[in-house]
Amino acid sequence: MTDPNPQNVADLSLEEKAALTSGADFWTTKAVDHAGIPSIMMTDGPHGLRKQAGASDHLGIADSVPATCFPPAVGLGSSWDVELAERVGEALGVESAIEDVAVILGPGINIKRSPLCGRNFEYVSEDPIVSGEIGAGLVRGIQSKGVGSSLKHFAANNQEWDRMRSSSDVDPRPLREIYLRGFQRVVQDAQPWTVMCSYNRINGVYASEDPWLLTDVLRGEWGYDGVVVSDWGAVNDRVKGLPAGLDLEMPSSGGRTDRQIVDAVRAGDLDESAVDIAAGRVVDLVRKAQQRPAIEGPLDVEAHHALAREAAGRAIVLLKNDGGVLPLAPSARIAVIGAFAETPRYQGAGSSNINPTRLDSALDGIREYADGDVAYAAGFTLDGSGDVDALRAEAVEAARSAEVAVVFLGLPAADESEGYDREHIDLPAAQLALLDEVVAANPDTVVVLSNGSVVALPFAEKVPAIVEGWLLGQAGGSATADVLYGAVNPSGKLTETIPVRLEDNSAYGTFPGEFGHVRYGEGVLVGYRWYDAKKLEVAYPFGHGLSYTTFSYGTATASVTESGDIRVGVPITNTGDRDGREVVQVYTSLPGSAVQRAPRELKAFASIAVAAGETVTAELTVRREDLAYWDVRVDEWIVESGAYTVEVAASSRDIRSTVTVDVAGDPLVLPLSMNSSVGEVMAHPVAGPIVQQALAGLLGDGAGIMASDEGMQKMMASFPIGRLAGFPGLPVTYEQVEELIGSAG
Repeated sequence: MTDPNPQNVADLSLEEKAALTSGADFWTTKAVDHAGIPSIMMTDGPHGLRKQAGASDHLGIADSVPATCFPPAVGLGSSWDVELAERVGEALGVESAIEDVAVILGPGINIKRSPLCGRNFEYVSEDPIVSGEIGAGLVRGIQSKGVGSSLKHFAANNQEWDRMRSSSDVDPRPLREIYLRGFQRVVQDAQPWTVMCSYNRINGVYASEDPWLLTDVLRGEWGYDGVVVSDWGAVNDRVKGLPAGLDLEMPSSGGRTDRQIVDAVRAGDLDESAVDIAAGRVVDLVRKAQQRPAIEGPLDVEAHHALAREAAGRAIVLLKNDGGVLPLAPSARIAVIGAFAETPRYQGAGSSNINPTRLDSALDGIREYADGDVAYAAGFTLDGSGDVDALRAEAVEAARSAEVAVVFLGLPAADESEGYDREHIDLPAAQLALLDEVVAANPDTVVVLSNGSVVALPFAEKVPAIVEGWLLGQAGGSATADVLYGAVNPSGKLTETIPVRLEDNSAYGTFPGEFGHVRYGEGVLVGYRWYDAKKLEVAYPFGHGLSYTTFSYGTATASVTESGDIRVGVPITNTGDRDGREVVQVYTSLPGSAVQRAPRELKAFASIAVAAGETVTAELTVRREDLAYWDVRVDEWIVESGAYTVEVAASSRDIRSTVTVDVAGDPLVLPLSMNSSVGEVMAHPVAGPIVQQALAGLLGDGAGIMASDEGMQKMMASFPIGRLAGFPGLPVTYEQVEELIGSAG
């Protein structure tokens, strides 16, 4: 057998090359036996392996082999722990290798633009730095085991409604700074074997056939050298897609689009070199998969379940804990209320639906910790059936007889899924009514939430403790008990803002769009950036999360390194009596910036373990490139000069220490024309001094008046310099201004 490589793909027939760039069936690529090119399998992730043994689908309908269901991204992201994400990735790689899966489809890192997106449970954050860092950790872990990852969904896929046709209409700055920045981080830091293009259009162009996105940016600017694979069914026009940078269409089209490729080449409508390039990349992917070290089964189910439990415990966010009602004492009389305690909702619906190797319930976990009997009342049913009054009465009586009531509330599985969006952010009315009666019967009530995206919390002031449990995977039940009883000290923090009401969200009114277009009118003010810029009250801010211990922050220091990065250091002291972890966050801002910016933007973070009574110095790096904004005038990243405010924080609204650091900016030379403003001309490094001197000569005393009159300066700063010619009272001709502009070179 020959050793295929991209260089000898040209030896294959046109038909064979075209065939290599589309699937053989739902999950596998095509083989070319005589050339030694085998078929490889790609299958769903991203928080567990969804390998279907029989019937195939991409909606999570058909059965799949048992695999560890780790916390979905909504949970894992809340750990803010890149090393933990990498360990979960390693486990995913091992399970994939045992099942002879070459590429696991994940992670998904799309921005949570709106809490209504039905697939938010599969995504990490409303912030690109968190998404990029956690995503890169997962990719490194998966690929360390010789299994490929698939970074998805590229790009600006922030809703499920009409996802296969809708155009995400987004301006260049937010597109670059918010929606592409996380992808850039993962590509450049971790080089995923594949990148999955999304279904949607971006500014009118399908992602699957966008040469700017797939070639100019992904490969040209970011240096990506892997395979671009379509989301399943995302190809609109494969003949357009192939030269745009789409290498592999999935799933199989039954040969229909292969014939289109061959016909287009023979008709002279498609250059055969484009087919060679795409086929070569697919062969290179196959070769990588063939080089995977042998990993033999059986799977260590218990070890992976233990990791899933650890990750789930680290994902839980303690939102509120007034009066120290948590952790629970084993001797306390507990009433557990809510059907989710017995029947956990641990993952979202759709293509990431995992068949778990086992499943823990919180009720069982609580009973293992409790010394005495634990009363349980369902309070409601998951499908809304049953005698509502009787179920509620039983729950209220159990709460009245207990020292503490632990009420499990959440979203029904039907409320959030791949394929459609949510219509609101409210918990079911029956659950809220139950909670009101339970709290009236027992004020010491703890609420535990199960949800894949944020929900409104109208009860936030009524209960002393709220635990955001997200969707926690197969070990989430036992992990919840670990946190409730203090065996695990909660350290998770929110990677998305919990608003007071849906109407406060930046996408409200434009989500999900109309007539095939959704306008991203909020620009760069997404998530906490919006709430902070608008000074809106929130239920709980981005980055928030409590612990059973307390942390104090010392005075932060910041300095610019030789490479231009900012090194930040801050002492963190555990002032309580329990060991714990603190997620230290670094935000920056630039007062007086030339462009619109949020009051603060996350630029670095670290999850720091600190023993009780000890002090640890957290050291973080703000990358210089993360200070840059996208300048639409020159289509480049630009770091502005100035005194940057560096805030070290426990959340976006809990700033603990502030320091200022001077940063030298990038040279910015704007092309000048007769329509350039006087201010732009004066700021030009070459033209400015020349024009200033020339204008002084031409205007005489008028130049002095302009220099001393602040109002005149402001007005003239935006005045097109070409219109000075012939302006009453200004002895300047059009030709003189033209000559001045020309002198700038």
